[in-house]
Amino acid sequence: MAGVTDAPFRQLAWRFGAGHVVGEMVSAKADLWHTSKSRLRRQSVVGISPVAVQIAGGDPATIADAARRHWRDGAEIVDINFGCPARKVCRKAAGSALLADEDLVARIIAAAVAAVPIPITVKIRSGYSLERRNGLTIAGIAESEGAAAVTVHGRTRACRFLGAAEYDTVAAIKDKVSIPVIANGDISDAAQVHQVMTGTGVDAVMIGRAALGAPWLLGQIAGVTGVLSLAEKFDTMIEHLHAGQQFYGDAGVRIMRKHMMWYFEKLDGFGGAEERRALVRTFNTLIEAEAQLQFLQQLALDVRVVDAAA
Repeated sequence: MAGVTDAPFRQLAWRFGAGHVVGEMVSAKADLWHTSKSRLRRQSVVGISPVAVQIAGGDPATIADAARRHWRDGAEIVDINFGCPARKVCRKAAGSALLADEDLVARIIAAAVAAVPIPITVKIRSGYSLERRNGLTIAGIAESEGAAAVTVHGRTRACRFLGAAEYDTVAAIKDKVSIPVIANGDISDAAQVHQVMTGTGVDAVMIGRAALGAPWLLGQIAGVTGVLSLAEKFDTMIEHLHAGQQFYGDAGVRIMRKHMMWYFEKLDGFGGAEERRALVRTFNTLIEAEAQLQFLQQLALDVRVVDAAA
């Protein structure tokens, strides 16, 4: 979720009732620490606790050094990514590519645990491939090397995001280890949460893609946030857009387009799908921050006028 679950998004998700949020994945390499992208991605949000960050890399010493830097920068949990299937990450011997080398995984976790006095957690997949579904072994390694929790995505590295997530491996991992296990993959509503938690016995679930364009979803599933009206959803879109524009500066006009696209995709009850896609196309032609805000504000006003007349 790097490039998506940034500080403005996490702030909204937290306000709506998410129980835990994790910063965007950042490289463990020291020479990238001071880049503008890294600074933005590791920025914490006032009021969110614990401060959890996620790092990626394939060298134990580099991971240990990164864990120390994040801890000194205020992190209260460091999560190591062994789950990202993106080619650009795997090509650098990081993310889910590491699942092929169980000894290296062990050394990376051990180095991080020894480096900092805060919890080290890990994000993994059910295995390296369908032929080598070694998530159970990896989770056991994580526990034995001192990891405080493990999040398991129910697909292998080779699956990427194709097909359906499976939870038999997740259930087996929960049965094997004593540290908390968090399930992830294809979870988008309360019914699925109930099904996954009762079927696997996991301690929690993690939701990613389903929350895009719906930062209120996590709070709704947790029973903290009620159903939002269309007007309230537009208010959230405006709040998110404004926060993103401020956070990214000049780049915010471009970056926020993808977020608004996800919102419009999920605005059931606001015209048809093609009408909403047309609105996205119009929004994407706007090149000034104020024009983007005015566009959403006018739509929000139209919704309220219709509601008042009904």
